Amino acid sequence: MTKLEELREQCLNCRDCGLCETRTNVVFGVGPEKAKVMFIGEGPGENEDLQGEPFVGRGGKLLDDMLELIELDRSKVYIANMVKCRPPKNRDPLPSEQAACEQWLTKQIELIGPRIIVCLGRISAQRFIKPDFKITREHGQWFEKDGRRVMALYHPAALLRDPNKRPETFDDLKRLQLAISKL
Repeated sequence: MTKLEELREQCLNCRDCGLCETRTNVVFGVGPEKAKVMFIGEGPGENEDLQGEPFVGRGGKLLDDMLELIELDRSKVYIANMVKCRPPKNRDPLPSEQAACEQWLTKQIELIGPRIIVCLGRISAQRFIKPDFKITREHGQWFEKDGRRVMALYHPAALLRDPNKRPETFDDLKRLQLAISKL
């Protein structure tokens, strides 16, 4: 068993916050153990909770389409969330819930060692880039954090709600593709 698999097993038994009371499944993350690129969302939704995998359902299908636009797929990237259990009614994860889950995500990043982190949405960007991150102004911009390049994209759910943001996201994806090509 790899260290990442051991971490997953430990995470499946986590009871560090109240989200464990209402979850169906822990949604740990998926992808290759040494992925160069890691996508991090905020937390599982209903479909993710039911299936135990991040970004499934309509948002996941859109993420797959976004990856395909830049010649990527789930076999080449690691996909995780900040919190591993679904917040009720898909609300934003509370700071206390994010703090309780931080140990899991920090260790995932350490074990996977991505060179690029892509934050999916404002909540993830505020954690990984800066607390006052403004997704409408700063999406697609590169930041350096802990020796890694970090960028935020609109969350796939936001793109489903507002398709007018898709052209901007396409441009952001092309910037991401260029950065990956230089790895």
